[in-house]
Amino acid sequence: MTTTPATRHFLTLKDFGRAELETLLERALDGKRGDAGQPLRNKTLAMIFEKSSTRTRVSFEAAMAQLGGHAIFLANRDSQIGRGEPLADSARVLSGMVDAVMIRTFGHERATAFAAASKVPVINGLSDRFHPCQLLADVLTWREKRGAVAGRLAAWVGDGNNVCNSWINAAAQFGFRLHIACPRGFEPDKDVLDDAGADVRVMDSPQEAVANADLVATDVWSSMGQEEERERRRQSFQDYQVNQALMKLAANDALFMHCLPAHRGEEVTAEVIEGPQSVVWEEAENRLHTQKALLQILIGDDA
Repeated sequence: MTTTPATRHFLTLKDFGRAELETLLERALDGKRGDAGQPLRNKTLAMIFEKSSTRTRVSFEAAMAQLGGHAIFLANRDSQIGRGEPLADSARVLSGMVDAVMIRTFGHERATAFAAASKVPVINGLSDRFHPCQLLADVLTWREKRGAVAGRLAAWVGDGNNVCNSWINAAAQFGFRLHIACPRGFEPDKDVLDDAGADVRVMDSPQEAVANADLVATDVWSSMGQEEERERRRQSFQDYQVNQALMKLAANDALFMHCLPAHRGEEVTAEVIEGPQSVVWEEAENRLHTQKALLQILIGDDA
């Protein structure tokens, strides 16, 4: 009796082992250096956007086009999901028509529910708890600029949000240390921290977190869906701005990262994001290359 292999999904970095992630990054680098051919010819990716996007949409659409495939954009207002169709029903329908689904949504439970009913791979393009595709690009950029990241120190300054949760996962999967500085009440999710190990530390002081760090990362103080909290958050985070004074506490060759979009004058100064330590534009471009590698692994000929 033969058994059907379980469908692979990519909802968090924990869905891939360390060796698989290393292979993915090597594949992304190879693809960035040269033509990857058309391994996804006649393959289709459905892209569900319950939250708006620039980088996620363009990088996935361009990735499918460059690999010979096709991407279908489904905005919330244009699909039956936006009119209340159960996620499981949409997942059953779409997974009978396409080869993979990318979903960018609010609650992470929506991504997991969709994946549970899907017959094809589901990729988390962002949820309220995790942003794994962003961290693939971040780690690739770090490796491109500085070589192996295992044992190095990264610092996160600001909100313990979905990107921060994925930085925690990345520290465990790639073997680097992570210091997190955030105001009280804005810490990362407890279950994510509990699973992180001793190489991840949370502290109040941005100065302590950044001291001798090889990389400093941040994100906006108010994400989509938090607009009503913006003033309260601005007051809570005013001491957590990444500026030149803070960057001087990091290693001399420290990199600065931001997943974008950025609010200059809030979480980061223009001087830092436009300065020589900033790699945010390479980081953004690498979304394309890591997602091409991810798609090949999930739905390519050797999947």
